[in-house]
Amino acid sequence: MSGRAPIIEARLEALEAHIGYSFKDRALLREALTHGSALEVGKQHANSYERLEFLGDRVLALLVAERLYLTHGGEDEGDLAQRFNALVNRHACAAAAKAARLGDALVLSPAEEQSGGRHKQAILADACEAMIAALYLDAGIAAAGAFVSAFWGDAFDALKAAPRDAKTVLQEWAAAQKKDLIYAEVARSGPEHAPHFVIEARIHGFAPARGEAGSKRDAQRAAAAAFLKQRGVDV
Repeated sequence: MSGRAPIIEARLEALEAHIGYSFKDRALLREALTHGSALEVGKQHANSYERLEFLGDRVLALLVAERLYLTHGGEDEGDLAQRFNALVNRHACAAAAKAARLGDALVLSPAEEQSGGRHKQAILADACEAMIAALYLDAGIAAAGAFVSAFWGDAFDALKAAPRDAKTVLQEWAAAQKKDLIYAEVARSGPEHAPHFVIEARIHGFAPARGEAGSKRDAQRAAAAAFLKQRGVDV
């Protein structure tokens, strides 16, 4: 690791210049960008971005929810929830990470580097949430909010019109076909406090589609989106 240290530090400095913020606690920045693969076995949870990711997910949710609440005063909970789901997900976080150039500064094992880890959506999304947490711990909610405003800006602008929920679109599509739509739970796993559902969207005469998520509602939405994608219907 010592031989890589100057390279890592140079990449961190370049990242700070790009995002317009210099960390007071450099250890927080390094931790936010360190993938578990780069650490010794047994130390991944303590020194990688995983713990920061947990906090960053919650900070991001608060920031996005507050902004939507303040800027879309005429919308009800359902419309706000649809906007929120479009902004707080793995795809949105990965897109923000790319805009912030987090991938360039990630600390990865040689094997993960060779497998394209700097460009993997899952890694970028997790590192983005960890970065939000690091900013929050280093300088408070304002610093985290400035990062979200800077790198989610286009995503907020793209949602000026309320997004249509996949379940609503599929229900309308099924009605147009004069068919009944049902959602069937086909599997459930995990502990009570963190369940995982597999739901199937079924319409007689068409191939069913499955969705998976940590709640029945989100799994149903994923199943509806998958069904519509099979039919070539845009949401």
